Amino acid sequence: MATKPHVLIAGAGIGGLTAALALLQRGYDVDVFEQAPQLLEFGAGVQIAANGSRVLIALGLEQRLKEVVCEAAGKEVRLWNTGQAFKLFDLGEDSIRRFGAPYWFVHRGDLHATLRDAVLALKKDAIHTSARCMGFTQSGSRVTLRLEDGRAIEGDCVVGADGVHSRLRQQMFDAGRSEFLGIIAWRGLAPRKALSPELQRLVGTNWVGPGGHVITYPLRGGEILNFVGFGERSDWTQESWNTAGSKEECAADFPGWHPLIHEIISKVDQPYKWALVGRAPLQTWTQGRVTLLGDSCHPTLPFLAQGAIMAIEDGFVLARCLDAYADVEEALGAFQRARVERATAIVNGSNAAGKRFHNPVLADGPAAVGYMEQEWAPEKTRTRYDWLFEYDATRAAI
Repeated sequence: MATKPHVLIAGAGIGGLTAALALLQRGYDVDVFEQAPQLLEFGAGVQIAANGSRVLIALGLEQRLKEVVCEAAGKEVRLWNTGQAFKLFDLGEDSIRRFGAPYWFVHRGDLHATLRDAVLALKKDAIHTSARCMGFTQSGSRVTLRLEDGRAIEGDCVVGADGVHSRLRQQMFDAGRSEFLGIIAWRGLAPRKALSPELQRLVGTNWVGPGGHVITYPLRGGEILNFVGFGERSDWTQESWNTAGSKEECAADFPGWHPLIHEIISKVDQPYKWALVGRAPLQTWTQGRVTLLGDSCHPTLPFLAQGAIMAIEDGFVLARCLDAYADVEEALGAFQRARVERATAIVNGSNAAGKRFHNPVLADGPAAVGYMEQEWAPEKTRTRYDWLFEYDATRAAI
């Protein structure tokens, strides 16, 4: 092509901003359209394993992120009621030695702000807020993005990074509605210094139990502890990052759990809850000059800590494909081929992890210990995680 395509991106979440930054760095003109009136990112902690951090480092964000991330020494798995601990894997220098990149714990807002600022540094008017994307039309070599306020924006390529309820996906494919998965999650942040010494250790912990599990890890250099508690319920189905709940309601979802879990809940500033919503991952992501990425085409349970990283990988690989192929449709086809198999495997792996974390056998003391020793044996842990961390979106075949 004589000039590089003008790319329109629906959604300014982590995936959309990663794609925008990677494209702007390659000399593309990019405009991002976000439905929210302000560019804020709700949520709390995000785990960024080596397969995600190597992309962020390749984007030139390492120094900025080092100011806000927390590098923990390792991760462990603990029994819900006794607190007995089993090693999951080492982090820190071990992650760099084995996988070539660090494992970071980061506040979602800090990661989002870092990506946003990097995008705006390259194009100060790249992000358009109060711009809900409703659909698109294609004609020849052009595609037009339709906004709720009546505007029609024309470009060479449209990227749907508009999440699990994607309007673009609804237009492209008869994929059905997203479904409540029968699991709600509680999120909250607790000041680390207000917690018992055992909870101040710089480690990530997966507490597993019958019908639920809890994940904790430090953020912002260990200033705060991130808490996420998952429970199986059928009476609440609203998906939101910022529906406030009470500490009493949160604690009631974890009866009989270890006192340390209830200590964290008591110290959380404000617990928020949301319902987990999912759908089967699409096997076709593209239609002409339009493609999807992230949750719009492969929403996943957060049980392998790969949801945000998949969006980061998608965004970077998409930019590589558009840069490598002269034809937009050919580039989007290459992007789909490069990503579908991995994304589907991660979705399936996350589903399997949920069953493992919530197994009913964990209610039986002696059997629970045997189950933990079997399911989190070192060789099984390597099989489940190494292939995730080894992947390199900066070099993967396209």
